[in-house]
Amino acid sequence: MPIEEKIKSLGISWPQQIPQPMANYVTVRRSGNLLFLSGAGPFVNGKAVYVGRVGNEISTEDAYDAARICAINLLSVIQGEVGSLDNIKLVKLLGFVSSADDYYQQPEVINGASDFLVEVLGENGKHARSAIGTSVLPFNIPVEIELIAEIKE
Repeated sequence: MPIEEKIKSLGISWPQQIPQPMANYVTVRRSGNLLFLSGAGPFVNGKAVYVGRVGNEISTEDAYDAARICAINLLSVIQGEVGSLDNIKLVKLLGFVSSADDYYQQPEVINGASDFLVEVLGENGKHARSAIGTSVLPFNIPVEIELIAEIKE
C-alpha cells in the first residue's frame, strides 16, 4: 500500500499547507540523495498546538503528541519536496524537548515522533536518534524535531 494511502487509512490529519520557514532559512535542503530538514514544531495551520515546558505546563503524554505532530509536519515537507514518501528512508532524527529543570523523560517524548514514523514508513522509518533536553524553544513550543532522510534509488 502506498504511504499516502496508509496515512489516510490511519485517519491522520495531514497538513493542508506545507509548513513554511519562520525566518531566513529553508525547510529542506537536498544534497545528492539526502534531504536535510530544518526543525519543525507542533504547529497546525500556523498555530502551536502546545506551548510551555514539559514537566511544568505540558505533560509527557501531551509532549509525545506534540512530537507526533512535528513528525507529520516533517513528512509533509518531504512529500512536498519529492512528491511521494514511498522512496524515502530516514537516517537521523534529532529531537529537542523544552524541559523543566527536574525533567528527564526526553526519550519518551521523542518516541511520539519515532513511533509514528515507524508506523507509517515501516522499516524505512527506523532511524538513528538523539533526544535532547533544553531550557527553552522558539515560540515557547515544547518540542522541535529535525530529520535527515535519504531518497532511495
